[in-house]
Amino acid sequence: MLKEKLNQDIKTALLAGEKAKAEVLKALKSAILYEEVALKVRAEGLNDAQVQTVLARESKKRADSAAIYQQAGEAARAEVELVEKAIIDTYLPAQLTDEELQKVVAEVIAAAGANLQMGPIIGAVKAKVGTQADGARIAATVKAALVQS
Repeated sequence: MLKEKLNQDIKTALLAGEKAKAEVLKALKSAILYEEVALKVRAEGLNDAQVQTVLARESKKRADSAAIYQQAGEAARAEVELVEKAIIDTYLPAQLTDEELQKVVAEVIAAAGANLQMGPIIGAVKAKVGTQADGARIAATVKAALVQS
């Protein structure tokens, strides 16, 4: 299970003296704990899909922070955020390429038939790809596909 792997990697990072990596992993563990408490599933814990959702959210936070720091001319801070994002991304499934995402969107649109409303299509694509694509990428791809059709 992903949560146990995270705990083991915290121990490994601490023993190896990788303080920065250990701190990022501890922050992830904390985010997972907060999610368990919020969903009232602390006793049984989150399943791997729910843990991946939390990790994807944390990865996106780091990417957004890095972009803000870069715009503000804080390259060093942006680099720290990107390094943290890279550590988090090792626990997530590989992201879909643009072509793969377009193919999934085309399949969902074909299955939708005459119901070509953007919201339900985005929801169906998100359900199909999970954490393999960012919500903003999905929305942009769906919008482009709907404009073309």
